[in-house]
Amino acid sequence: MTNPPLINRRQFIQLVAIASASWPLISHAEKKTLGKDTDLVYKNLSDPWLTLASVQEHLFPADDTSPGAKDIFALRYLQSTLSAPNADKEDVDFIYQGVGWLNDLSTTMHKNKFIKLNSDEKEKVLRKIETSRAGNRWLSSMMTYLIEALLSDPVYGGNKDQKGWKWLEHQPGFPLPTTQQVYFNLVNHSQKNTRRRTKS
Repeated sequence: MTNPPLINRRQFIQLVAIASASWPLISHAEKKTLGKDTDLVYKNLSDPWLTLASVQEHLFPADDTSPGAKDIFALRYLQSTLSAPNADKEDVDFIYQGVGWLNDLSTTMHKNKFIKLNSDEKEKVLRKIETSRAGNRWLSSMMTYLIEALLSDPVYGGNKDQKGWKWLEHQPGFPLPTTQQVYFNLVNHSQKNTRRRTKS
């Protein structure tokens, strides 16, 4: 007889949410988000986004009781985060480089790019990737962005229609930020004020 899992997917994410309680909260009001419009996120994709979307969907697939990467618009969150004015260039380059590594390994192992592989083949490639230090760090970064997309304020592009919070039965707080009040805009505003005070 097999032992039941110690913790299920939903409980794990709830624990992450508790640990991340300082992230921005919103009300139930409708508001704009960063990134592409809703109907454009997954249309006419090319690399690196095509491969990154495929990786996200493999790492965080939907099931009968929980949303998947595509449901929460994880790709739009990733696009918005990597294009943010304060994004670390090394981190951005690292994510993009990982797409090249992944497709090179996919071609070596299965004679095809990652997006063309079936689920079992994708799993084997990702398992192989994680055996290297850089590959493990890349997958860890991808999972971090996925969890952020699930739990962060929808103004940042992910957590579409608050699906992540609804799944976790999380009640968001007030007040809601606008696209002008996202954290990197507030940081830039604070830095500008500091420079003005220094000059005066």
